[in-house]
Amino acid sequence: MLKPTDPHKRMPPMQGLYYFYQAAHYGSFKLAAETLHVTAAAISQQIRLLEDWLGTPLFYRQHRKVVLTPEGQILFEHTQKGFQQIQSGVWLINNDPDPQRISLSTLPSFSQHWLVPRMTSFRAEHPEISVLIESKTELADFEQSSLDLCIRYGEGCYPNLHCQWLMDDLLYPVCHPLYQAQHQIYSIHDLQRADLIGDIWPDINWERWLATVGAKGGSSSLAYDGVNYVLEGALSVQGVALARHSLAQRYIEEGTLVRIGNIAVKPNFSYYLCAPEGYFKREKVKIFTDWIRQQADKFQQSFPADQEIRQFSDQIIKTK
Repeated sequence: MLKPTDPHKRMPPMQGLYYFYQAAHYGSFKLAAETLHVTAAAISQQIRLLEDWLGTPLFYRQHRKVVLTPEGQILFEHTQKGFQQIQSGVWLINNDPDPQRISLSTLPSFSQHWLVPRMTSFRAEHPEISVLIESKTELADFEQSSLDLCIRYGEGCYPNLHCQWLMDDLLYPVCHPLYQAQHQIYSIHDLQRADLIGDIWPDINWERWLATVGAKGGSSSLAYDGVNYVLEGALSVQGVALARHSLAQRYIEEGTLVRIGNIAVKPNFSYYLCAPEGYFKREKVKIFTDWIRQQADKFQQSFPADQEIRQFSDQIIKTK
């Protein structure tokens, strides 16, 4: 005699439920087996285990077909809804609801100083794809938004996201040419008489940088909340800023900022492309990631060849 399992204790075996759903859909163990690429005996065994678990028959076994019992009909209606919902969820992950538009999230500093100036190239190569860029310091929430991809600066370890390394960066001091001439700041050892512009974000840390390169710094009575303001302070002849190469490069090329010395520090963190793994299968995401990787390769080739590069010896900063 079949003894039902208490449904409050545990769920029935998922494989048995799926085999039952397919057999009920086709009205045949044989057709269900062909669809699932298993034997009819395997279908029969799993359904028998499910019936034992429930304590009731689910099919009337007839010569050339199977017919649902009243209990089987109830279960089929519910499994049909459940598996259709699961299939819809998988479709949403692996298929693109808006294939002609890509939505990105990244740090305001990276967006303003690195990504946006290069978007002319992407638009010229892919005019069929519209782009939305959200600039936020908070981590992207893919469940509560229509985002396709985010670019983050950190270790590349974010919960429930697949992360792909994009590029490294360098940290070095910069200032306006007028400030350099007025205060005679040319080498890292001249920094001891400079006004050091601070950033309250811990990844841009003057104390760590100076300790790594073996130099001393001057006054650090001015600090801003974010690298955008720090760079603006340097551009406004307020002092020397510690800047990432990715954010300062174009200002150096324009001549509105100059580097101090020829020593740079390579941070422990890098830039990463992050999204749920299935999103990377979307065609527009593939197109964008191919393009931005090309841009990142060109950028890393711009690292000054004559400089000495050092590495932070420890890791005390947080990801963003």
